[in-house]
Amino acid sequence: MEDCFLRTVAEIKENQKLTKEQLQSILTDRDEAHEAALFAAATEVAEQTFQKQIYLRGLIEFTNYCKNDCYYCGIRCSNKKAERYRLSKEEILSCCDKGAALGFRTFVLQGGEDPYYTDEMICGIISEIKKKHPDCAVTLSIGEKPKESYRRFFESGAERYLLRQETADEAHYKTMHPPAMSAENRKQCLWDLKEIGYQVGCGFLVGTPGQTATEIYEDLHFMQKLQPQMIGIGPFLAHKDTPWHDRPDGSVQDTLRLLAVLRLLFPKALLPATTALGTADPKGREKGILAGANVLMPNLSPAAVREKYLLYDGKICTGEEAAECVRCLKERIERIGYTIAESRGDHPDFCR
Repeated sequence: MEDCFLRTVAEIKENQKLTKEQLQSILTDRDEAHEAALFAAATEVAEQTFQKQIYLRGLIEFTNYCKNDCYYCGIRCSNKKAERYRLSKEEILSCCDKGAALGFRTFVLQGGEDPYYTDEMICGIISEIKKKHPDCAVTLSIGEKPKESYRRFFESGAERYLLRQETADEAHYKTMHPPAMSAENRKQCLWDLKEIGYQVGCGFLVGTPGQTATEIYEDLHFMQKLQPQMIGIGPFLAHKDTPWHDRPDGSVQDTLRLLAVLRLLFPKALLPATTALGTADPKGREKGILAGANVLMPNLSPAAVREKYLLYDGKICTGEEAAECVRCLKERIERIGYTIAESRGDHPDFCR
């Protein structure tokens, strides 16, 4: 008799589509052999496009000020215990210089939605990075902005933009955010970015309170319409100084299974094995790669500020120097049979 689970995996792989029932089956089936088969199918798909190469992104967390008050986030504006900081343009450029010397070909400028950094300032930082490191890609992850701001950043040299939708379900979104924020606006930002010409990254949190397979299915359905180049997911991890401080963390296994599903649905996507996954499980990043992920994001931020950019409790790699972190990651991924790529790691449809 044919194994139903294996048939489901084969159908998703072949058609790059799935039903809500198939998703439910993958998330509830706890057979270890089935899980191994799912991961094997995902890594096979990843290797067809990327071989066994892993792309590094140098993460620069340049501000932990944020005007938003999301209920789960450690840098929410009402968290008075957060020790705030902002990096100057010179400090950001210094991080890029150090990253370039270590071989990084992509820099990710990530921060809270901080009005201090005007469009002019952001454009100036992008332009300086591109001037000093013309062969490197600049990725932004600075939240919801007007379409014209996105256009200005793109014209200044930014090529990629990360903006998780967090959840595509309006009702679930309202449980995570204050009334001033809307899922509709967040999704519209992603469509704006796509129209301008960015390589676009979206994603969601796994295991947020109240999340069911229905909400996850809506996320997958939305992403299949958007067709992003990058997708970042990670387990929800609680922060002690937020309204969700006592909520249970998201499941590592569900995150890994969903990474595998995403690889089957989006064969050419750039999928990070996130820091949150590595925080939730000491081998989380390796497990993520073995479930179909192909991106890692070491931290290039100055060591003095890393412990201040805490979206959740227990974040790993806050004390390591960048060179030490890269060395460690290189050794860890080589142990599982993968190598660090030397290229910028563009989406295959955007390769120069």
